[in-house]
Parts: sequence; structure tokens; C-alpha cells
Amino acid sequence: MTLQEQLLAGEASLAEEIAEILRIRIITGEYPMGKKLVENKIATELKVSRTPVRDAFRQLTKEKLVEYIPNKGCFARGFSQKDMDDIYAVRTAVEQLAMERAISNLDYEGIQRLTEQLEIMNFYTINNMREKLLVANEDFHNIIYQMTGSRFIVQALKSYQDYVYLARKSTLSKEENFPEVYREHVAIFEAIRDRDVECAKAEIVHHMEGSARRTMERWTDKKK
Repeated sequence: MTLQEQLLAGEASLAEEIAEILRIRIITGEYPMGKKLVENKIATELKVSRTPVRDAFRQLTKEKLVEYIPNKGCFARGFSQKDMDDIYAVRTAVEQLAMERAISNLDYEGIQRLTEQLEIMNFYTINNMREKLLVANEDFHNIIYQMTGSRFIVQALKSYQDYVYLARKSTLSKEENFPEVYREHVAIFEAIRDRDVECAKAEIVHHMEGSARRTMERWTDKKK
């Protein structure tokens, strides 16, 4: 779906789309820490008015990715390795809680949804379909989040997931990573299917460690 179609469908606002573009630039290092973000220049580049750019700045300020300094303007706060380490540390802790809640609510429908999602992931893996595998990976986790029945857990994990997704978009560029990622998800599924909470928590920790390693390897290389 194109940006125009998304806007017409009400799935995204112009300010949100601009915020996403700027968010990616900050997280990937295109806008390094301390870089001044010039409202008029960005509006001209993106061929929009200054109003949605200003709204995007406000959103990114709330996310602590942009800092507003009175009488000076807005500046990128950057995204460091420590930030990424912190995100993975918190996400890993909440993911383990999600495993407990998801297993306690496990039913036939949940098993079927995860089974079907793994089949999709396997197809994308063996056919080296990088972009689709990346999305399918997130969808697998989202199914588990929904199984928790907790809107707070879903909200917390989704926010961390979004940051990791942006920084990790390049981590699956190596085809040799595909089978490893798939195997980690199979292990998580098997533990959930068997209702083995401790095993599921151990497997999600293993997956998060692998994800963090792959992310940092590719993200650091990209920023050099």
C-alpha cells in the first residue's frame, strides 16, 4: 500500500509518516547525536508544509529521540549502543512475562495461529525472502503478545519492538542468518505448545540474545 493509499485509508497521518522517516534516520545514525533538525529544510525535502514536520518533532521529543532547546531549535539525541542494550534488557524481561501469560491462556486457536505463522516463516526462510521474513518474525511475536490478554504487556512490548525493528532492518541481510532465526522461533513454539513455562522463558532469552547479537553486528557495521 502506498503512502497516499495509507493516508486515504486513515492508517497513517502525514505527521506520523514524517516522524517515522526521521526516527529511522536518528536510529540508524544518519542523523548523529547533536545534529540540528531544520524544520524548513526537512519540509522542503519531503515536499510538505512545515506543520506536519513540527508535529513530527513534537512526537520524537516525547520519545526522547529529539531534544528541543529554546531559542536554538531541535536536535537529534542519537541512538547509542547502550540504548539498544537497555531496550533488549527490558524487552527480554517483559518477553518472559509474556511467555507465562500466553501459556496460561493457551488454547487450540493459539496453537494453530502459531503453527500457521511458522509455516509462513519457513517458506520465507527457504526462499530467502528477507523483507517478508522480517515482518513474519514480528507477526509471530505479536500473536504471543495477544495471547497474554494484557493490553499493557502488548503496549510495552510493541514500543520496544518498534525500535528494535528499525535498527534491525539490516540484520537479516545475510542469508546464513535465516535458518538460525527460524530455528529459534520453532524452539519457542515447541515450548509453548508443550506448556513448559520455564523452557519457553529460556528459549525466549536465547532468542533475544541471538537477536541482540545479530542486530548489534549489522547495526554497528552500518554506522561505521
